[in-house]
Amino acid sequence: MRIEKLVREHNVEIIWKHFPLHPDTPADGQTLEQLFAGRGFDIPKMQAEMKARMEAEGLPYGTRTHTYNSRLAQELGTWADTQPGGEAFHDAVFRAYFVDAKNVGDADVLVDIAVSVGLPEAEAREVIEKRTFKAAVDEDWEKSRQMGVTGVPTFVAAGQGLVGAQPYEMLVSLVEHARGESS
Repeated sequence: MRIEKLVREHNVEIIWKHFPLHPDTPADGQTLEQLFAGRGFDIPKMQAEMKARMEAEGLPYGTRTHTYNSRLAQELGTWADTQPGGEAFHDAVFRAYFVDAKNVGDADVLVDIAVSVGLPEAEAREVIEKRTFKAAVDEDWEKSRQMGVTGVPTFVAAGQGLVGAQPYEMLVSLVEHARGESS
């Protein structure tokens, strides 16, 4: 995968920041037809294109019919980043949502995901119930707005950004530009 290759070959650190792509999505989710209503999108075509892009990256991609609110997943992901081995949570949430079509807005689903990557169940549940990382995600959302982020993923280095799934060469160029700026 591109990001792992970038880390390995260019010694960069990846820091996850969260962005509210569809923050008004209800807790129980909504169909893709509801999400894209009135926009003229051909959903099967969009999914086929996404599947092809993901396969080109060696990433799995399933067929999903719904979108879910990812706010709790973002909060739990922020907590996971503070735990040994917690970085695996991000990939597991990706798989649960994009491959297995699970509701990543459901607390029980998220706790199961956390446990599946070796994170402690009781702590994960407490983070969700107490909303321990709500302020941290609020801060990420505000920073995203200030930076003008409009889509995911967005890659930022030295104030420069790239939106969307970019070719590896573009990511390398962003890193090289950032290193030139810091010299």
